[in-house]
Amino acid sequence: MSDLILHHYPTSPFSEKLRLILGHKKLPWKSVFIPAIMPKPDVLPLTGGYRRTPVLQIGADVYCDTALIADVLEHLAPEPTLYPEPEKGMSRILAQWADSTLFWAAMAWNLQPKGAAEVFAKAPPEAVKAFGEDRGKMSVGNMTRLRPADAAAAYKSYLRRISDMLDDKPFLLGEMPCIADFSAYHPLWYTRRIEAVKGILDLTPAVVDWMDRIAALGHGESAKFSADEAIAIGKASVPNSLLADSTFQDDHGIPLGSQVTIRAESFGLEETVGKLVAASRMHYTLERTDDRAGTLHVHFPRIGYVLKKADNA
Repeated sequence: MSDLILHHYPTSPFSEKLRLILGHKKLPWKSVFIPAIMPKPDVLPLTGGYRRTPVLQIGADVYCDTALIADVLEHLAPEPTLYPEPEKGMSRILAQWADSTLFWAAMAWNLQPKGAAEVFAKAPPEAVKAFGEDRGKMSVGNMTRLRPADAAAAYKSYLRRISDMLDDKPFLLGEMPCIADFSAYHPLWYTRRIEAVKGILDLTPAVVDWMDRIAALGHGESAKFSADEAIAIGKASVPNSLLADSTFQDDHGIPLGSQVTIRAESFGLEETVGKLVAASRMHYTLERTDDRAGTLHVHFPRIGYVLKKADNA
């Protein structure tokens, strides 16, 4: 199998989720740092338009969204599992809530004026402006952001509920961490990095102790890698999906082989265009060719994404 190549940046919360899963599963990985904002000239040749962070590359296969990437890592290293029985369904539902509702409440709290001032204290004004404009473009559409006061009330309630789950066990659903733990952890990890706002965590000491247990898992064994090396590997490789479930499930009336577009439902609406080569019950796969990266398969989860026939198809 080709190396696991994670395209990420150090302060990305969702990247921290995957870095910890890689460490938990003891999977070695290559680290490619990418920009936090557009332009991303070494990412788009791989994804065809998708610009959210992180992205996992394995040869000529590119996996988008941490929900899908977690499934890929589970396939590569089934133990320790991210989806324990009999709470498998519960772990996925809780993870989905954490990656969306909890995440946006946390980030609204984290980047309130005093938090944002600390995060960008060493950045020049033009960089702060560029970041705000970039995230504004990603939020175009039906997405509503919480105001800091509303975020404070929601975030405190969510932290108390997480604390309640830890009354009689070290992790959210049992004796070992699962996908719910990693998904709930990463927005709180971002809070903990900011002195001006991290005091909210002190209201729930059990949550702080749980965070310490998650952090102790570490990031495992990683090695620095360049974007050019990663793109060259993509071009020299042949797609070979690791997603076990490839049975065609047609919910759109779009046959395999059609030219399609796929994009996120809410945050980051840039489209990827390609030939639909798989549509299973859990994921889509598009085949596309790039001058730099060659022929690639780009994979997306079904949940949270919109699939359509391309306008010119």
